Amino acid sequence: MAGQALQSSGVGLRRILAHFPENLSLAFAYGSAVYRQAGPSAQQENPMLDLVFTVDDPVSWHEKNLKKNWSHYSFLKLLGPRIIASVQNNFGAGVYFNPLIMCDGKLIKYGVISTGTLIDDLLNWNNLYIAGRLQKPVKIVSMSENVTLRSALEKNLKSAVTAACLMLPESFSEEDLFIEIAGLSYSGDFRMVIGEEKAKVLNIVKPNVAHFRELYGNILQEDPQVVYKMQQGRLEIDKSPEGQFTQLMTLPRTLQQQINHIMDPPGRNRDVEETLLQVAQDPDCGDVVRLGVSSIVRPSSISQSTKGLFTAGVKKSVIYSSRKLNKMWKGWLTKAP
Repeated sequence: MAGQALQSSGVGLRRILAHFPENLSLAFAYGSAVYRQAGPSAQQENPMLDLVFTVDDPVSWHEKNLKKNWSHYSFLKLLGPRIIASVQNNFGAGVYFNPLIMCDGKLIKYGVISTGTLIDDLLNWNNLYIAGRLQKPVKIVSMSENVTLRSALEKNLKSAVTAACLMLPESFSEEDLFIEIAGLSYSGDFRMVIGEEKAKVLNIVKPNVAHFRELYGNILQEDPQVVYKMQQGRLEIDKSPEGQFTQLMTLPRTLQQQINHIMDPPGRNRDVEETLLQVAQDPDCGDVVRLGVSSIVRPSSISQSTKGLFTAGVKKSVIYSSRKLNKMWKGWLTKAP
């Protein structure tokens, strides 16, 4: 498979990267073209390769990319790099996608996000869009020595573990944890009903447990709130009110604010810490956290998809959406009796 070849050597990914301007603080590939998935994606012979490029200066990068790859852009290219960068930064989840591009004999989709926007999302979960993708195994193609970015990437993984553990019982399996983590960025995503196959999370995790273990193993071993029995593939978490309060207090800021908004009755205006103390003692603590995550993901998934009509253009948006719907339809057919 092409995806396996890309994954094993990385040469194919670097060849694709050579078609774009340099000065990337981070470039990574994700999805079924990089890591094998179960379900409808497994039947695709040449799945589209998904890439994200993180850039310090979006205006400068798009200016160079327009010179190299003018045909990749929709009608927005006529408005110039400043407008493209403005659309990227100020609408949706802060990422600009060019889908359905033939590059080095491979069909790709690539997104561009500013380094500052990504760091903010990794630390605070403003929209969990690119941060959510980075909670699952990805193939890093290039990364700068930006210490702040590297630290934010680690913090995002730790936050994913904390949020997932709050949603799980006192004792659970590695697979249970990885399913919760992989599901965070799909919680509340309208595409899970309209376009993405509903079993997507299981399809991602089941064939890639070893990759998730590689991504999260050290974090789980070092987490003082977690007992990680690696040999048995089991974990235990402190479910006392004190333990849950400690975990809630380390959640990303936007998630804490959403939990406060959900739990704070009108006119009460409690501070976040007071609300989290109440939630820590609530038997439905995990459900409240899940609602908080959904309230972050839902609006960003809708606004980013709407933005795609402009950044990709109507024709490409229709083609791209039809591919997603076709994948979902195949998923239904395979599950039908």
